[in-house]
Amino acid sequence: MKKGKISTAARREQAWGYLMIAPTIIGLIVLNVWPFIQTIYASFCKHLGFGHYKFVGLENYVSMFQDTDFWRATGNTLIFCVLTVPVGIFISLLVAILLNAKVKFKGGFRTIFFLPMVCAPAAVTMVWRWIFNSEYGILNQIFGSHIAWITDPKVALISCAIVAVWSSIGYDAVLLLSGLQNISKSYYEAASIDGASKITQFFKITLPMVSPTLFVTMIMRLMTSLKVYDLIYMMVEETNPALTSVQSLIYLFYRESFVAGSRGLGSAIAVWTVLIIGVATVFQFIGQKKWVNYEV
Repeated sequence: MKKGKISTAARREQAWGYLMIAPTIIGLIVLNVWPFIQTIYASFCKHLGFGHYKFVGLENYVSMFQDTDFWRATGNTLIFCVLTVPVGIFISLLVAILLNAKVKFKGGFRTIFFLPMVCAPAAVTMVWRWIFNSEYGILNQIFGSHIAWITDPKVALISCAIVAVWSSIGYDAVLLLSGLQNISKSYYEAASIDGASKITQFFKITLPMVSPTLFVTMIMRLMTSLKVYDLIYMMVEETNPALTSVQSLIYLFYRESFVAGSRGLGSAIAVWTVLIIGVATVFQFIGQKKWVNYEV
């Protein structure tokens, strides 16, 4: 066989490979790529109903950038990320370290922490709305206060962030726990022989070695926070005075597209959200070169 030519067996194996991934690729194109292309096109059009659109150029984007609700929703989304991502990752890492220690009923604790992820979002929201109730909620009963956790514009976003962090801790902790368990015990044994304290071992061994898993978890949590919708939709009602102080970009997309019927403007908001996610992801990949350790 001449150099550079592929054998019949290799071609057959390559064809089978393409055949195996074909369902996934087709599903990705049909369910993700093509709808996103349609969304980009719709953002430059006015929806006339029954699937008909009229091209209006940048009119939707001009209206979007001139809308105060849009900028407020953008700010709410970014603030929500600041409130949830760092705190959630920190608590998840702490929980993962505790679960990785030699404790009894370790499997049971993992199940307990992971339970919020398998609970229906509606059920979770109903429980937390009861906890946050300003009149007979558990939280106000404990602190002896009358804070309007959900209806006060100054507090409502923080309340939603608390629920988001509580719901995500178990899933993130399980991911980080898998990273912790891949760290060789020999590193800690050598550090103990050298007299390194537990804190020193954490910053010199644990944190660098778990940084790849931490990086992936951070990206996933950031994307989830930027796309938050269901939590806010179920926590804050349409008649809630704190709605404008809480609504995210995706929530505003829902209101413009399916309530107001302005799908062109809603598509422009969706494109803007994807752009923010893309920029944030690029900055994360640039920054990870300085703190993520891929050495084994």
